[in-house]
Amino acid sequence: MAPKTSSATLRLKQDYVRLKNDPVPYVVAEPNPSNILEWYYVVSGPDDSPYAGGYYLGRLVFPRDFPFKPPSIYMVTPNGRFKTNTRLCLSISDYHPDTWNPAWSVSTILTGLLSFMLENSPTMGSIEMTDYERRQLAAQSLEANVRDENFCELFPDLTVTIQKEIEKRNLARASEEQLPSTDSSQPENNIFHSVIYNSVVMVGFALFIYLVRYVLYNMNVE
Repeated sequence: MAPKTSSATLRLKQDYVRLKNDPVPYVVAEPNPSNILEWYYVVSGPDDSPYAGGYYLGRLVFPRDFPFKPPSIYMVTPNGRFKTNTRLCLSISDYHPDTWNPAWSVSTILTGLLSFMLENSPTMGSIEMTDYERRQLAAQSLEANVRDENFCELFPDLTVTIQKEIEKRNLARASEEQLPSTDSSQPENNIFHSVIYNSVVMVGFALFIYLVRYVLYNMNVE
């Protein structure tokens, strides 16, 4: 078992260096500092997808005889495409060892995972949701991730980015909540203006009646 573990460790270290030198678009990954056979990844939702603005934490668990056997793949953050904390049935996961290619690297796995996520084909571990529901989950993913210890520990830069985005959203929400209170004063102003206008009209009408009576009185006197 020791040689196999050493072989897997060596290969994963090589894959990590390659991943840093040639990053996968929309995906970053880091191994568990205390166990290189366990990796965490984060998918950033592409702008032209219902996952835009979302950050999705997931986990890869490699077997001791990697790369000769594929890893287990999990999604941690609710996303609307895959079940959370459930082994996903993908052609690059341990659900399909018959289709696994030992030449595939961690970068290959992450690229394939993103591709599957952007599709809608059903598979074991997938779920069906509308694009609207997925966008809602994308917005909610920010708070979910900053509460996750693994996310904050392994992806500090992303954590800072998300915290800034959350602060920006909170400020925008606070500004929107203040608008109704400002608008609510408008009906009161309209009522006040209406009362003044009606009063002026009534006074004017009373003066007109008074003048008419005055003229008629003078005519009768003459």
